Amino acid sequence: VGMGAKLLCFFLASAFIAYYIYAPVAKDFEEPWKVMFLSISFSAIRNLAEVADQLGLVDFVEALSLVTNFDRVTAVSDENITVTDTKLNDVAVRLYVPRQASTGLRRAMVFFHGGGWSLGHAGMRSYDYLTRLTANRLNAVVVSVNYRLAPKYHFPVQFEDAYSVTKFFLQRSVLSQYGVDPDRVCVAGDSAGGNLAAAVAQHLLEDSEVETKLKAQALIYPALQALDLDLPSYRENAHKPILTRSLMVRLWSGYFTADPSLREAMASNRHVPVESSHLFQFVNWSNLLPEELKKGHAYTAPLYGSPELAQKYPGFLDVRAAPLLASDARLRGLPLTYIVTCGHDVLRDDGVMYAGRLRAVGVPVTHDHFKDAFHAAMSFVVSPLDFAVGKRLLDKYIAWLNENL
Repeated sequence: VGMGAKLLCFFLASAFIAYYIYAPVAKDFEEPWKVMFLSISFSAIRNLAEVADQLGLVDFVEALSLVTNFDRVTAVSDENITVTDTKLNDVAVRLYVPRQASTGLRRAMVFFHGGGWSLGHAGMRSYDYLTRLTANRLNAVVVSVNYRLAPKYHFPVQFEDAYSVTKFFLQRSVLSQYGVDPDRVCVAGDSAGGNLAAAVAQHLLEDSEVETKLKAQALIYPALQALDLDLPSYRENAHKPILTRSLMVRLWSGYFTADPSLREAMASNRHVPVESSHLFQFVNWSNLLPEELKKGHAYTAPLYGSPELAQKYPGFLDVRAAPLLASDARLRGLPLTYIVTCGHDVLRDDGVMYAGRLRAVGVPVTHDHFKDAFHAAMSFVVSPLDFAVGKRLLDKYIAWLNENL
């Protein structure tokens, strides 16, 4: 039996390799062979997770999290930074505190990792590297939040965890305990973490209990709306590496519920009820995108879905889950903003539209668009693949923080 099982595994593995080896190399990528290798690896992992899910062996997201958990590193302090896994206001965080003596008060960042609200951890190698580097280069206290994840927890739990840590940390007494300057605190995050950072920054504006104002928000290829999943960036990058359209639909719907009916409605982009049609003005790409991103795309009026889905899972219409749905009046009070978008990314247009809307109401925005980068490029700086574009992105991000925080 052992031999038979090994043979079966060998044949399956060979079939996978043969199938993926013919994946075309994208010509418009920098370092196309590295991108192809990454793309093949991710497709294989995703397909295996899909098969395991279909066979009822393990949930799709849980299968993927086996891979992300494999990449976790323990909280290790070094000569520059003291690193501890602890809790702030009952939420798990990884805390980075510089050791070098500071002449004055320090800067601080509350950081939210990506992973579609269902994967990832502050202790993943790439996030530990990023937050440690931030603490080091900026001589800043960094709080990296381990908010609870789907499929066990759904919206608004992730947002509430992110918010309660930030609100707790912004108390004068807590800031002074860590030697932090109350005028130099920011929130930041990538992908789903960028979504949480944007939502937290908006929500703080309306919370009369919070005296400390954020100095800045840094949103790295953020997901900002689940209303229209047929933007030009979703069309052009539907099958691009790392984050395909179908995976993003799965992650968005999984943020709100495990019910597959929402996923199916989102996949055909008919999940918004006609009663909520007024919200489309905030995500209407035909008005909000620059000409070069609209090229070759025709805007089609939304197809409305049944009101039952929105009644059962109102989260996808909630501004705490979709910061792009905020009114101009609400956006006006936001702090200095840094937004990164990537050309090869379904989420590109979310970030571009947000940057445009913020600028229009007078919020100072720096928007760096990396035409040749793909979603999550910054996470692969510490991988053996060592992407040059990820390094450029990371350098720009750190330089902006250093200058503006």
